[in-house]
Amino acid sequence: MPLDAFCLRAVKNELSGQITGLKIDRVQQPERDLIILSLRGKDTKGLKLLISAGSNDKRVHLSGFKFDNPKAPPMFCMLLRKHISGAVISCINQPSAERVLIFELKAPDAMGVHSIKSLIIELIGQRPNIILTGNDGIIIDCLRRTGGELNDKRSVLPGLVYRSPPVQEGKTDPLTVTKERFYEQFSKAGDKVIDKWLQEAFSGFSPLICREISWRAYGRTDYRINEVKDNGDKLIKSFFSVLNEDENIPLLIKDEAGKPEDFSFTQIGQYEGSLKTENENSFSELLENFYTRKSLENRMGQRSAATLKLMTNAENRLTRKIVAQKSELEDSKERDYYRRCADIISSNFHLMKKGQNTLIADDFYSENGAKCEIKLDPLKTPQQNAAKYYKAYSKAKNAQQFISEQIAKSENELEYVKSIIQQLKNADSGQDLDEIRNELRITGYVKANKQQKNNKTKQNESLPHKFVSSSGISIYAGKNNIQNDKLTLKTAARNDIWFHAQKIHGTHVIVSAAEGKPDEATINEAAAIAAFYSAARKDNKVPVDYTLIKHVKKPSGGRPGMVIYTDFKTVTATPDENLVNQLRINS
Repeated sequence: MPLDAFCLRAVKNELSGQITGLKIDRVQQPERDLIILSLRGKDTKGLKLLISAGSNDKRVHLSGFKFDNPKAPPMFCMLLRKHISGAVISCINQPSAERVLIFELKAPDAMGVHSIKSLIIELIGQRPNIILTGNDGIIIDCLRRTGGELNDKRSVLPGLVYRSPPVQEGKTDPLTVTKERFYEQFSKAGDKVIDKWLQEAFSGFSPLICREISWRAYGRTDYRINEVKDNGDKLIKSFFSVLNEDENIPLLIKDEAGKPEDFSFTQIGQYEGSLKTENENSFSELLENFYTRKSLENRMGQRSAATLKLMTNAENRLTRKIVAQKSELEDSKERDYYRRCADIISSNFHLMKKGQNTLIADDFYSENGAKCEIKLDPLKTPQQNAAKYYKAYSKAKNAQQFISEQIAKSENELEYVKSIIQQLKNADSGQDLDEIRNELRITGYVKANKQQKNNKTKQNESLPHKFVSSSGISIYAGKNNIQNDKLTLKTAARNDIWFHAQKIHGTHVIVSAAEGKPDEATINEAAAIAAFYSAARKDNKVPVDYTLIKHVKKPSGGRPGMVIYTDFKTVTATPDENLVNQLRINS
């Protein structure tokens, strides 16, 4: 549980200073376990509070991500809209050492009369919950309804009085424990590893913080209680220093490759350089970077799984087809041998007779005039044997031309399929996936169902990614092949600059020349965007070609997204996600 009670306390303190007094303008529920509250105030607009009650990504923070709404809002979303739309956030409370936040809301009813309601966020266990109660403490409704039986310890159902989650038996609230009580519990701990004992004895701590307390006290995370020689003096000092730090730090912990591994509200020294730590600007940014991107990728992965499997199978099928075609092409190269055999037979009719199995004659194609042996069909006349070899030569010659054309078509098709696979991996929203699937229906990879055939309504097209360089110049990046074609061949001006990762699949990136000639910083930033939205996203250095739009052409019969270009230069770029997010204007 990385988001323990004390990290949540830091989140609560930060949010209290940011959103208290703001009005809930809009309520969305894009996923089963996800609520988005759009907030606005006198001088504030566009803030979005994300509340996730997913078992593996439970959290609360401000978010800048754009989420797709379902066609019909869920019932819980409709209920929240009814009760808290227009409500003002009065304050945010947290029960001591609990992973629970209570948002007190001053909400207007149907008659415009304001009343106090509470939105309770329980980020506990495998069934976190979002609960709405009235001023009387009665549950109006909740995301997950639980209990109802007589022997249930706690029921969360509409109409019941809300009761706080039961306190964990045998655990002490670390915020209320005294030094004397700590020493007393420590003396009875027996022979345990310190971090395990801390987790068993006190509520609200994550394993990471328990290990850190041990490391700060004795320089080890696996230090045992029977090794302690100071009666626990260093341990209690470390324990209270973590609890009573004046300022919390949003700390992201990454592995050597830069992948987020954990996070904390305090400095972490236990890894001693084996993992990197990075201070974020805020706890909302910390949780966004740790959870939201990963959660979005997981959701997109689930939604795109069937289409991705279809295209991966197509990729494998085309790869096998090309191997077989190239093998046929090698076989067709025997055509010169067939012609030589036919010519030699024709020039030696006078030495042959029907019934021969072989012909041994001078090979006038050989530089040294050596003898050659040619197999014959004994049932055919010499003239018929010559005709057989001429026919084989003619067939092989035609086959080579045909197979070469087929290989070129198959290779082009394989490149197109690989580009679709890359775009499926880059998709950020359900609309992106829908547009890719629509392209696949147009190109014949996916059959339209009856509803899609009958639907004559023109779908709203998504906009390309838009960025603004550090020099103030607009940069655009397509999200799919059809959008790439439109962006490059129709929207862009002749003097705009076109970017693409060299010889690998990726998006088309356009730097606008309308704001003036792009400087070196803009060129490098556009190249970084092209590298990030390519198949080489995980590489450190990616060659990116760039040229003027007027040098980019669509080849005859080319699939969507395929272009050829000339007069280009190449720059080496690093796919930097932080840079891409900093420059991004819309998603």
